[in-house]
Amino acid sequence: MYKGIIRPLLFLMGPETVHQLVVALIKFFFAIPLVKQLVRAIYTTRDARLRREVFGLAFENPVGLAAGFDKNASFYRQFAAFGFSFVEVGTATPVGQPGNARPRSFRLPADKALINRMGFNNRGARAIAERLSKGRTNMIIGGNIGKNTSTPNELAVEDYADAFLALYDHVDYFVVNVSCPNISDLSHLQDREQLAGILSRLSTIRAGLVRKKPILVKISPDLNWGQIDDVLDLMEEFGMDGIVATNTTITREGLLTESEKVEKIGQGGLSGKPIRARSTEIIGYIYQKTAGKLPIIGVGGIMNPEDAVEKLTAGASLVQVYTGFVYEGPGLVKKINKALLRN
Repeated sequence: MYKGIIRPLLFLMGPETVHQLVVALIKFFFAIPLVKQLVRAIYTTRDARLRREVFGLAFENPVGLAAGFDKNASFYRQFAAFGFSFVEVGTATPVGQPGNARPRSFRLPADKALINRMGFNNRGARAIAERLSKGRTNMIIGGNIGKNTSTPNELAVEDYADAFLALYDHVDYFVVNVSCPNISDLSHLQDREQLAGILSRLSTIRAGLVRKKPILVKISPDLNWGQIDDVLDLMEEFGMDGIVATNTTITREGLLTESEKVEKIGQGGLSGKPIRARSTEIIGYIYQKTAGKLPIIGVGGIMNPEDAVEKLTAGASLVQVYTGFVYEGPGLVKKINKALLRN
């Protein structure tokens, strides 16, 4: 019903409008007694064989919702009912910011893809922390952190430290986002010297706190093998706990969508089916390079259960969906978990 009726109607509107509408409708209906419980019963798969312990945290199943969907921790409690075992909120910056000008999110239906240049629009790390403090679920919450657009790269370490401390008591793990293509020059923070400064600072801060929480790094699919090696070396040096592979891409190769349409959309990060293979390739490389010792969250182009199994087989410990959830609907998580139980 979703792909035959609901999705065609939703796709008549812009992606950002649909996102806001869907969230509002879910909140409205979940306020009705028993609706949330009914949705949970339909979409949640509970089986001990799905459980994973990764970087010291116990996950009910290996499927999570990627960062960017719930930027402000506005509806993570509702989305637990769709079968996710974890949700990554953010990207959170120290100071709230509106992001880039609209339109900033675009669909490429022929490619089952999205292009976005949202620009870290969020209400700020402290506002997100306040929302998280008002109620938690059993679901694991990750905090994706970044720098403000106006902060120059040479001062970025202060932004990451600020967001890190603001969210520390309210999330279960952190993801250092240095790879989003929609913030000017952010990808340069993946360079060895810049990244070393950020990871060193976060590691030092964490060492002085009572409870040690996992820190992961999210990398771009556009890095070459040498650059990935540099990231891995720094992660080992500063005791990072895992890696998220991968973010969106700036490449536009091999798309089925007319080139004129793609050019008209302009800049932004491409997600969805076109980055599936590259994301999986990077996961496999990292797994081999680290002898399977570094936990990997695989994200990028998971449009069906087979794509999720592919990433887990390549070496991912967990997977996240975003664009696949948009195109395939709320049943995707259950389908993935059912497929894992069959394998």
